[in-house]
Amino acid sequence: MEFHMPVKLYFGSGEINGLGDIVTQELKAASPVIVTDRGIVEAGLLDRIKASIPTARVYDSIEANPKSDTINAIASELREDRPDLIIGLGGGSPLDAGKALALLVTNAGDIQAYEGRAKYVNDPLPFLAIPTTCGTGSEVTWVSVVTDTTRKFKMSIKGPKMYPAVSIVDPDLISTLPRSIIASTGLDALTHAVEAYLSKPATLITDTQAVKAVQLIMGSLEAAWTDIKNNRQAREELMMGSTIAGFAFGNSDVTAVHCISESIGALYDVPHGVANSIFLPEVLAYNLPSCVEKMADLAKRTGIGHAESSEEAMALAFIEEIRSLSGRLGIPSFKALNIPLDQMETIARMSVANNSNPSNPRDLTESDYRIILENALD
Repeated sequence: MEFHMPVKLYFGSGEINGLGDIVTQELKAASPVIVTDRGIVEAGLLDRIKASIPTARVYDSIEANPKSDTINAIASELREDRPDLIIGLGGGSPLDAGKALALLVTNAGDIQAYEGRAKYVNDPLPFLAIPTTCGTGSEVTWVSVVTDTTRKFKMSIKGPKMYPAVSIVDPDLISTLPRSIIASTGLDALTHAVEAYLSKPATLITDTQAVKAVQLIMGSLEAAWTDIKNNRQAREELMMGSTIAGFAFGNSDVTAVHCISESIGALYDVPHGVANSIFLPEVLAYNLPSCVEKMADLAKRTGIGHAESSEEAMALAFIEEIRSLSGRLGIPSFKALNIPLDQMETIARMSVANNSNPSNPRDLTESDYRIILENALD
C-alpha cells in the first residue's frame, strides 16, 4: 500500500491573506506568473490576488477544458520570460493549465509530448494552487488534464514532480459563486470521493478519506447552494470535502464517470462538473453488481435508507439520493446537452480508451458504455 502527498496545504477562511509572504518568503519567488480565466477576472478575484503580489504577470486566456493550443502558445512566451513560479487561480481548468505550464517552462516541445506518467526530463517549476470552486481537487493531485485539440481527446499528464508545492484553500473565495457552479463543482467533488472509494486501486487510507469526503460534501452541498455567501460552515465543509476527495482519488483513481465526462468534454466542451454530475448516478447504477457492499456502506455512513434494509436496497437508496440531489440542484439532463445520437459510439470508444477505465470496479467494454449512455438518455 502506497500513499504520496507532498503538497503543503493552507486551509481555512482568511488563509489567502498570507499569499504575499508565501510567494516571497516561503517559495522565494521574484518573478511569479498567474494563470487564470476571464471569469475570475470579471468576478474581481484577480484584483484581490494581485494586491498581494503586484509584480506578477497574468495570463487569463485559459478556457474551460484547457486546450493544448492555448497551453503551447503561452509556454512559448513563458520560456522567453523565465518566471520562477506558476500560480494557478480558479477552478480545475486554470489549475490544470498551470501545472502543464510549470512543466513546459523547463522542458522542450509541446504538451502532447508529455501525455502519460513522468515524461518530463527536467523538474517542473514550483506551482502554487489557489482553487476558487468547490470541485477540482487539482490543488492536491499530480495530474494535469489537457485537451489535445488535434485528436479531440483529454490527455492526462502526470508525475510525482507535478504536485503543487503549496496550495491555499480558502473557503471565502467561493462565497460569490453562482448556484449553477456550486451545483456542478460540488457534485464533481462528490464524484471524486465516491469513485475513489469504489475504484479498484482503493486502499484503506484512501477509503478513510473518501468516506469522510462523501459525508462532508453530502452534508453541506445543498446548504451551500442555498446560501453560500452567508453560510460559512457549509462552504468550509464543502471545500474541506473537496480537498479530502482530492487526497483520495489522487492516490486511488477515478472510474467510468470520468471516462465518459472527459470524452464528452473533449468533443463538445461540456463543463467537466456538469458531465460528472449527469453520469454519476448512471454509472453507479450500472456498477452496482460489482460494489453493492461499498455503496451500501456509503448509504449507512451518510444516513440514507433504512438500517434494517438489505445491502442492495441501501445501495439503491444511495444512488437515488444522488439522482434526486442533482435534480434539486438544477443539473441538466444528458438529453438537454443535444449531443447527436450518432456520436454515442465515438463517446463509448473514447471512454474505453481512457486510462482510468481499468480502475472501474466492473470491467467495461464499448458495449457497456453504450448501454450507460442510452440509460442516461432515457
